[in-house]
Amino acid sequence: MYFTTLMAIIIIIFLIHSIIPTLYNKYINSNIIKLTNKDNEIMLTFDDGPDERYTNNLLDVLKENQIKATFFVVAENAKNNPEIIYRMHKEGHTIALHSLAHKNALFYSYKYTKKDFKNSIEIMKNFNYQINYYRPPWGHSNIFTNFFVKKYSLKMILWDVMAEDWSKYATVDSISSKLILRTDRNSIICLHDAGENSGGAFNAPLKTIEALSTVLPKLKLVGYKFITPERLGH
Repeated sequence: MYFTTLMAIIIIIFLIHSIIPTLYNKYINSNIIKLTNKDNEIMLTFDDGPDERYTNNLLDVLKENQIKATFFVVAENAKNNPEIIYRMHKEGHTIALHSLAHKNALFYSYKYTKKDFKNSIEIMKNFNYQINYYRPPWGHSNIFTNFFVKKYSLKMILWDVMAEDWSKYATVDSISSKLILRTDRNSIICLHDAGENSGGAFNAPLKTIEALSTVLPKLKLVGYKFITPERLGH
């Protein structure tokens, strides 16, 4: 009886702390950006980097296709790769926040959530760059997330298209076909420019980059225009 009661209490706490805030932000909270607001304007976003093994090659592909993207960077990765951050900024991409060290907010305490935002913002300020947008790892929130998003005047951006490019089972063809089939007229696409250091497969971004080399021209050809969050009017 004691064990059953204890488990029930733990489940209720977890629901209140993590599950309900995550579901609320994904499906109910109108302050969360989940789609663009003009037909055929789509947003291309990347999580988990920067990573010196992949991000520069990705930037080359974007430059070749004259596309500006949004990079949700892990602050500690940004700190370790300042030259990539400066390149992103120089080439007109939007730099946004994807946490301090890519830990899962489902298990954050108040103390760690506070540290996560505070330290991340401080790291990015060292680049003389104002962070305005945030995406939580895995799209997970906790009961404290929205408080700190508001405190630091951030807008949370989620997504509606993912190609499972982080998976060890992903192939260039599977990523390409999912992007073509799933992208719609108001889509926000979520891809990744880091691999195993953020829970993805080793060398996974190499497949993403190769897929984008063929997919981006196709999406442009059918009339999609790539925008960054500043164009959304939020």
